[in-house]
Amino acid sequence: VVERLAAMGTPRGTAVAALLVSMIGYYASYGILALVMLLVLWLHHAATALLTGVITALLLVAIAVPALALWLRSRGSQPLPPKVEHLGPVRKLVRIVGEAPAELVGDRRVLGLVTLFNGLVFLADSATLAVCLLALGLPLLPATAFLGLMAGSITSTLAPVPLGLGTFEASSTAMLVALNVPFEAALTAILLLRGLTLWLPLIPSLIMMRSELHAK
Repeated sequence: VVERLAAMGTPRGTAVAALLVSMIGYYASYGILALVMLLVLWLHHAATALLTGVITALLLVAIAVPALALWLRSRGSQPLPPKVEHLGPVRKLVRIVGEAPAELVGDRRVLGLVTLFNGLVFLADSATLAVCLLALGLPLLPATAFLGLMAGSITSTLAPVPLGLGTFEASSTAMLVALNVPFEAALTAILLLRGLTLWLPLIPSLIMMRSELHAK
């Protein structure tokens, strides 16, 4: 991604900073909403040990990934330990991350805005799921939709499956069913959500990629 942005005229350091800020904001909003999810489950007396453990694992990931990125950025051009110095991909990753300007990565206002907008994306997706349930004849259930979306997102993040295919649908449906949504309506709403938020956006992406290839 950095090489592609640099080829389009974006300064390399700025491109790296943009990616780091985007990642930090994403995981920060993810962690905050996971805590909100745990609170809502606790208020509904549904915070089981399994769910608490899964959310805790997500929180650890949400803290570890940005922390690792910031640590790599702080190292800059310092030499790596001898055991990893000979690993070309690791050496290149550290060198690229070290090019990010500190004033951009450490801008609290930018980080706050990116975190806010990433959180709004999660809330917009949960609102979409609530509307899907409403279209299937169920009452408006914003809290239930939020819990279903977060359950699917957390499982797909922790499971080693590309795009969370299968894991998102299964865990989201299971959460909705546990919250007294009929199985047929829960599964249909989740499939509608995935079609609107995952598969449909791929169409313009494929068209743009095809245009880029023809341009080259």
